[in-house]
Amino acid sequence: MNARVWAVNVLGWPILHIAIGFIALRVPSHVFARDTWLTTPRPWEQDGRVYRDWLAIRKWKHLLPDAAPWMGHSAKKLREPNPANIAQFFIEARRAEIAHWFMLGCLPIFLIWNPPWARCVLAVYALAANLPCILAQRYNRLVLNRIARARCRAFVRL
Repeated sequence: MNARVWAVNVLGWPILHIAIGFIALRVPSHVFARDTWLTTPRPWEQDGRVYRDWLAIRKWKHLLPDAAPWMGHSAKKLREPNPANIAQFFIEARRAEIAHWFMLGCLPIFLIWNPPWARCVLAVYALAANLPCILAQRYNRLVLNRIARARCRAFVRL
């Protein structure tokens, strides 16, 4: 691989990540107000228990970087559990998940000009950089959804 290919690989990923994150933050919130085919909870996720029990996500998700504050935005923690904040948290979790799916989707672009060994390295990087973030966003939404349903049931019983 020549220096130009190395430069494109090393600089291309961060530029794409920042650009996709920047664009995702400018998409109107109403676009992320409802689940899509991609973000819909699946039965196999068992309301987040798969992530909690099998992947031990609560032990490592706090280690994930949050680039949103660099762009003037952050929804890492739910400040007050009122309905408006919960709705906004769902929106931002979907926004982040979809942004990371788009980032992961850029992998085929990099496969075009790289030799086979570099394709493997880039695939590992793309998965390692995005999959944990996708899983954390899904887990957060599933847990919050379970809590919201339980509160609704408690409210109805009153």
